[in-house]
Amino acid sequence: MNDFFQLMKSELLITVIIFLLLLLKLGRGMKQDALLAMVQILLLVNCVIAFVFNKDGSLFAGMFYTSPLIGFEKAILALGVYLISLLCSEWLKKSQHLSEFFILMFTALLGMDLMVSSGNLLMFYLSLELSTIPVAALANFDLEKKISSEAAMKMILSSAFSSGILLFGISLLYGASGTISFAELPSKLTGSPLEILAFVFLFSAFAFKLSIVPFHLWTADVYEGSPIAVTSFLSVISKGAFTFIFISTLYHVFAPMEGRWYYLLLIASLATMIVGNLFALRQQNIKRFLAFSSIAQVGFILVGASAGAFAGTASVVYFILVYIFSNLAAFGVASTISEQTGKEDIRDYRGLYQTNPFLSWIMALALFSLAGIPPTAGFFGKLFLLSAGASKGNYWFIAIAALNMIISLYYYLRIIRAMFMDKNETPLKALAKNRIVNFALVICAGGIILTGLLSWIYDYIRLL
Repeated sequence: MNDFFQLMKSELLITVIIFLLLLLKLGRGMKQDALLAMVQILLLVNCVIAFVFNKDGSLFAGMFYTSPLIGFEKAILALGVYLISLLCSEWLKKSQHLSEFFILMFTALLGMDLMVSSGNLLMFYLSLELSTIPVAALANFDLEKKISSEAAMKMILSSAFSSGILLFGISLLYGASGTISFAELPSKLTGSPLEILAFVFLFSAFAFKLSIVPFHLWTADVYEGSPIAVTSFLSVISKGAFTFIFISTLYHVFAPMEGRWYYLLLIASLATMIVGNLFALRQQNIKRFLAFSSIAQVGFILVGASAGAFAGTASVVYFILVYIFSNLAAFGVASTISEQTGKEDIRDYRGLYQTNPFLSWIMALALFSLAGIPPTAGFFGKLFLLSAGASKGNYWFIAIAALNMIISLYYYLRIIRAMFMDKNETPLKALAKNRIVNFALVICAGGIILTGLLSWIYDYIRLL
């Protein structure tokens, strides 16, 4: 019984929080400020608990499995959700459906935690659906905006299509191997044409979730139409969770087929980096810009994933940690500006440093990290990804990835130039300061700096 509570501590706590929010909603309720403060405290508790007392173990005949590495991955997701709740405080306080928002977000987080700990294909599929459907509802949370409804519709259609592809791939894999257990599948796989077809379907489903080219077409529209809090969740938490289960599936379930999926990753990585960079160059809306930026970042993640189990896992998990701080810092600044001024166009950021130096420096630091400029953590994150990918000896592949980093410098520096150098006779007004939001932005900025300076974090992940 003690093992049950310890192994499922994150999932059980999230479930308790969901039921608590439901009871509060059905009862007299609470004031918005008090409810938000309570949820933020519970998220902090969940984050702290997720980081400690992690050990190996399995439950329910192997359907649920966890380890110190999986526990660390869940802690990263919990940290990201906690930061989102702080960064989007202003928008959340004004929401008329605060309880429903967090019930949906916690439900999605529960599904993601269960998905990362999946021990067989059935558990994986059910967890994936649990994590996807609430996010589609969240995308439509700005009920008065037509663009939000369109975003939700595109999210539902793309999710339904990818889920159908995934389920068909699972059925083919079960038919070819006779088992759905992740532990038993590697010994059953022989590389037959049916198994290769099953892998192609599974990879396509993952490509939808991770916005890998050419399955990325829904991303920018959904990011633009959703509230920034939901866009942040999609960009960081959802992408991080699917990345964790994706590399786990590659390295454990499909390890015998590495010779086949390696070249598929190379092609997908190059296409994703190039398309993401080229489309990011021409974006004017900040959310669409960050959407294509995130697509390009996935291309770099695939570079590290191509390395194999040991080096690939450490480099990808470290990069996701860095990516959470960097991307949430950028979304936090965008959220503050959007909430107080309604501006989401990059051209409106011209001269921002004149009136809002703090926000300008945070955004600059986040963009430097996303671009991979030293000494930010983003530089070390991409360095570890490229080093891991180079272990296979395909230096032409690494050279093209490095060239894409140079291309990305242009569109990241374009925003920094607009904030610090471009003249604007009517810059955005000096925005009202929110202590909670500023505190969260400082945490993100500190994370960008410290995760780069403290190189032992990467070594710690390698030891998990």
